[in-house]
Amino acid sequence: MTVAHGGTGPTSAATKAWFPYWKPQPGARLRLFCFPFAGGSASVLHRWASLGPSVEVIAVQYPGRETRFHEPPFRRVSALVDTLGPVMLPLLDRPFAFFGYSLGTVISLMLSYWLRRSGAPSPRGVMMAAGLPPKLWRPRNTYTLSDEGLIGELRRYGAAPPQVLANRELMELLLPMVRADFEMLDTFVHPEEAPLSVPMAVWGGTEDRQPTPESLQTWRDYTTQDFSLQIIPGGHFFIHSAADVLREAVERTLSRWFPAPT
Repeated sequence: MTVAHGGTGPTSAATKAWFPYWKPQPGARLRLFCFPFAGGSASVLHRWASLGPSVEVIAVQYPGRETRFHEPPFRRVSALVDTLGPVMLPLLDRPFAFFGYSLGTVISLMLSYWLRRSGAPSPRGVMMAAGLPPKLWRPRNTYTLSDEGLIGELRRYGAAPPQVLANRELMELLLPMVRADFEMLDTFVHPEEAPLSVPMAVWGGTEDRQPTPESLQTWRDYTTQDFSLQIIPGGHFFIHSAADVLREAVERTLSRWFPAPT
């Protein structure tokens, strides 16, 4: 496929908006695109995924938060993917992989499908953390809860420190974005797509209730290639409580998928 740069080249406004913390590393062997969880931001994954000079980390910033606070958030996964996909194309000129956390697992899965349909390069591997496989989803309407109900859901998942959830002024600013993210999850319908033909690595938390460690085995159905599953101590947000363990697991996986030249 010939990638047209047009208005979405490496220095375009769209690229800077979607990847605000990306710092090109000419010596990097690969790029790792990181897709945040519901209510999450690019800065969290950018700080967490410090993987050294051989990996160029590109954390994705959804609209409605941080550097894009004044932009309306997406409410449908398909709309986000159709907008983000073309922006990513110029950055697929070297080997790359995806890492998605919770909501980010859905975004990375759908982007993998989008790239395949577009005839674009495919990721060398896809990493899924704390994400329920779509075929196990049941109808939910979390996004229609009252503000207090939505804060209760965030508290149940351990999504933020108690002092943040108790700060009413701050939550008034954040809840519209969080609600939109939950709407993306609650309204998502998995399309009829063949499994990916790339390896997949999956991680879950020992104490997570959705997804449970057992349910994560179903991700195996989404790839025809190598599949690995590791359960890490912690609840849904083990990316915080077991950050080093997860980072080391990601590094090992990337080393397996992208062996160092000899």
